[in-house]
Amino acid sequence: MRQVREILKELEKQSNLRSLVPQKHSSIYLYKQSKKLLNLASNNYIGIDDFYDDFLDSSLYRENLLFSSSSSRSLSGNFEIFENFENYLKELFLKEALLFNSGYAANVGIVSALAELKNVLFLVDRSIHASVIDGLKSFKKVSIKRYLHNDIEHIERILQDSTNYEAIFILSEGLFSVDGDFCNLEGLIGLKNKYKNVYLYIDEAHSIGSVGENGLGLIYNMGFLQDIDFIVLTFGKALGSVGACVLCNKDFREYFINKSRSLIYSTALPPINVAMSYFSFMKIMQLKDRRDKLKIVSTKLKQELSLKYQVLGDYNILGIVLKENKKAVFFQRELEKYGFYLPAIKSPTTPPNMALLRISLCFKILEFDFSYLIDLLDRINYEYISQYHK
Repeated sequence: MRQVREILKELEKQSNLRSLVPQKHSSIYLYKQSKKLLNLASNNYIGIDDFYDDFLDSSLYRENLLFSSSSSRSLSGNFEIFENFENYLKELFLKEALLFNSGYAANVGIVSALAELKNVLFLVDRSIHASVIDGLKSFKKVSIKRYLHNDIEHIERILQDSTNYEAIFILSEGLFSVDGDFCNLEGLIGLKNKYKNVYLYIDEAHSIGSVGENGLGLIYNMGFLQDIDFIVLTFGKALGSVGACVLCNKDFREYFINKSRSLIYSTALPPINVAMSYFSFMKIMQLKDRRDKLKIVSTKLKQELSLKYQVLGDYNILGIVLKENKKAVFFQRELEKYGFYLPAIKSPTTPPNMALLRISLCFKILEFDFSYLIDLLDRINYEYISQYHK
């Protein structure tokens, strides 16, 4: 189809054409077309894969050795392990828990269900994950306003002009997946307390497992569980499994069971995967030493990079800002030649002129000599200038 070919050509022209390349992985290395690369793109922040053998020796594994649920949860796919895991999460977080097949499915299903409510407004951080935006796109008439990233003053200006809504949902991430900074929880909670019709929705995809003394995320460790109305936890990153959940009150849980299409019309997760998520939650609370090392390696790398580059990020997700899409792609390809995998994140995923190399750190690379990487970046930058800015 000519239209499809034209779209693909335009994406290639913009340095935005994606492809899928077969890969193999170890804990911190990625093997791409047989080339060994230090993997600076993995979400395996605390090396939970070290404990897979322990899971295989556990009763959780033996009692849930089913590779498909063969049905949605609302039909015949609601295995006992689902209820057990949700009850465990309820005891931990003091909120009702509802499992979804992925973080994407959770955000799309929850947000689209909330968008069905009448006379509501969504205030959405401009750096929010695409899954939230896709959930809102399900309803053309939904009221949405995007606020400047992490800008409490901008949110309040919008709130002051939005007094006629029955409910206003403020949506943010705990640890932002591209910018790498933490949301301002205190500021958001202050707005909720000031404006009575405000609900807070926080996606902790990148902070669960990797943040806090016990690894239970930003909100838990700051003591704000009761202040946040919807908490989304994703299991496919630091937890090394698959799936997600929302933590909320009983009424909203029942509402999502009846209105979240990504839950209602999807085959439920295989019981074996739910068991792995359950196991990971019990394990992460024992891994404080790994989170401490993760903080050390992140702080060290950011300090060294910031001497020469604009660097985003507060913790284990860092972004080296290169501005141009073409430049970010050039750096990614050149770094692979020298044994590093750092993916280029480009506009429109980033704002215009904010393309970057995204570094996602694992605690295991604590001893790596980052001075070599920084020297390479300088060399590649010189090559780029010589080639494209003569």
